[in-house]
Amino acid sequence: MKLTSDKIIVCGPCSAETREQVLRTAEGLAAAGVGCFRAGLWKPRTRPGCFEGVGAEGLEWMTEVRRTYGMRIATELNTARNAELLLKAGMDIAWIGARTSTNPFDVQDIANALRGCQIDVYIKNPIAPDSALWLGAIERIERAGIKGRIVAIHRGFCSWEKDVFRNSPIWSVPLWLKEQRPDLPVVCDPSHIAGKAHLVPMVAGMALSLGLDGLFIESHCNPSAALSDAAQQLTPEEIGHLFQTLKLTE
Repeated sequence: MKLTSDKIIVCGPCSAETREQVLRTAEGLAAAGVGCFRAGLWKPRTRPGCFEGVGAEGLEWMTEVRRTYGMRIATELNTARNAELLLKAGMDIAWIGARTSTNPFDVQDIANALRGCQIDVYIKNPIAPDSALWLGAIERIERAGIKGRIVAIHRGFCSWEKDVFRNSPIWSVPLWLKEQRPDLPVVCDPSHIAGKAHLVPMVAGMALSLGLDGLFIESHCNPSAALSDAAQQLTPEEIGHLFQTLKLTE
């Protein structure tokens, strides 16, 4: 299967758990036409005692994905302390999560750690629907002179009023960002908005229909056994079917 769209597509598990899980998932996604593989190595959890990632051990698994399947690789950079590890491993993309983008001091520390480096940086919206805070995080990274692509990720916003979705999409915020910065790609993370696997296709379709520039989706070879975000991850086979439904592949 081959992607025929110019949309930015990044897929992979919420967390890298084992070498076998990472490579098995990557194999299935490569067959579905995915060219960029994502997996979290350090997981900022809401409460202690949850799986917080395998850390630096997973870097070798990620680079093996690139060697074996020719995929670009991406992981979350949630603290400037890990920047050197990602750069030494040759990580293609570092993303800044919603908890981190909420704090300008943390974002500035990461910008300083990556200053002048060759790496793409994706920036998720803050937890609250603060459009200026999101744009400010993007500007801090831009001013660091990073020699790579900068992309915004819309993953929805936390709300006390729970609806059908895990996070409220509030589509007006990413559309505002696109209006303010038409030069900046804005992709959608339908997994965190949906919260449930069967709702991911609906959210992904909504995002593309509104003109967002791509998808950042969680996929696991065995979602029911996932150590984090089990309910919202699609199998690689389901990803392939989704791409066909959205007419992203031939």
